[in-house]
Amino acid sequence: MPQKMLKFVTVERDMPEKRSVSERREDFGEIYREYADAKAAEQSSRCSQCGVPFCQSHCPLHNNIPDWLKLTAEGRLREAYEVSQSTNTFPEICGRICPQDRLCEGNCVIEQSGHGTVTIGAIEKYITDTAWEEGWVKPIAPAHERGETVGVIGAGPAGLAAADALRRAGVKVTVYDRYDRGGGLLTYGIPGFKLEKPIVMQRIEQLEKGGVEFVYNCNVGTDITFAEIREKHDAVLIGTGVYKTREVGGPGSGLPGIVQALEYLTASNRKSFGDGVPAFEDGTLNADGKRVVVIGGGDTAMDCVRTAVRQGAVSVKCLYRRDRANMPGSQREVQNAEEEGVEFVWLTAPKGFLGDAKVTGVKAIAMRLGAPDQTGRQSPEEVPGSEFTEPADIVIQALGFEPEDLPKLWDTDGLEVTRWGTVKADFRTHETALPGVYAAGDIVRGASLVVWAIRDGREAAEAMLKRFDEAARIAAE
Repeated sequence: MPQKMLKFVTVERDMPEKRSVSERREDFGEIYREYADAKAAEQSSRCSQCGVPFCQSHCPLHNNIPDWLKLTAEGRLREAYEVSQSTNTFPEICGRICPQDRLCEGNCVIEQSGHGTVTIGAIEKYITDTAWEEGWVKPIAPAHERGETVGVIGAGPAGLAAADALRRAGVKVTVYDRYDRGGGLLTYGIPGFKLEKPIVMQRIEQLEKGGVEFVYNCNVGTDITFAEIREKHDAVLIGTGVYKTREVGGPGSGLPGIVQALEYLTASNRKSFGDGVPAFEDGTLNADGKRVVVIGGGDTAMDCVRTAVRQGAVSVKCLYRRDRANMPGSQREVQNAEEEGVEFVWLTAPKGFLGDAKVTGVKAIAMRLGAPDQTGRQSPEEVPGSEFTEPADIVIQALGFEPEDLPKLWDTDGLEVTRWGTVKADFRTHETALPGVYAAGDIVRGASLVVWAIRDGREAAEAMLKRFDEAARIAAE
């Protein structure tokens, strides 16, 4: 049998084709085309099948990447999907939005040896997209039903991952969410050009068909109390994420035209669903014909600048206080944004805003990188006398997110939080100081990656099941 793997020396790295810039600027469709069968097999065959797979060890879910690459190279796609799905609740989502350049692909052994990394994310996406097309993805069907029930607060990736794992074990699960659709930031925060919404909705539908109950438009603390949720269920998972946005502050910070990133992205994503969005229609959250300035350097900022391009902005600039090498966002996303016409103004920080009835510009100052701080990153310092004004018709603040004050919002004593406001939870079991209450994802970690939220949700579900089994064992004695 001819060798199927170790072809990285003779086969060049080849990403799926990108749609042309002129084409992708006009809509919110995903920018990468799909691999064909032969191309997916070819690119999978480049894997070196190394004895210590750093791609796997640097994946938060420890996905068995070498095995499903080998299966794909051999044309055994259904088996590849089963291996992929065994460790990752949503591989088609991670294949699209994970920063592979910082995780699996960035630690690929053949990348380190100069041959170009295996295109792990694109192949992961291809495997699961094929599984959906072929009907291999089935509704959850537990082998037996259990008597326990779990309430999940938040229908984002942590909550959905936990709901999936619990339901597969036969636990009855009810998910409470403030929005009118499931998915959290997957649905309303991430633009369609990175993650088309039917991809998320098909997973929600799969969970619903498998018996997971969703209660939408439900604000805990208002529509139902946290105490009532605890009373109804044997265990509760807090997976609310972090939605409180950071603001620049300074003179003029309250001017109309200065908007928050999540508010802006949610309006755009709602339009993609066909929803009525008054603040979009009146121009408040619409960049069409405007000079746009986005403040921030993370993936949310990249989502905002690329959304503004598609809405028809006259110009789009991104201000970041550090340089390109030190920005937290994906370098791949920066490249995509630059291709689409976004201008990055590195080493620049806002000092305030100009305008009377509405914002007309950002008062900014040049920065330089000084001595490393306690995290090891060089601290940005202002360059005296370098102030300038960046004209703007709309300013989008994408400075990250902070947790809401859940103990206060939910009128709950005993729910301990850290000095950053995140919920305190055991790092192994994810249980909080309240018995039977668990927390997972960004509400524990702070704003982080979807793949970490999935891992946390799966681990929390596993801990709950162990607790249920132990309680049943004690009751039987």
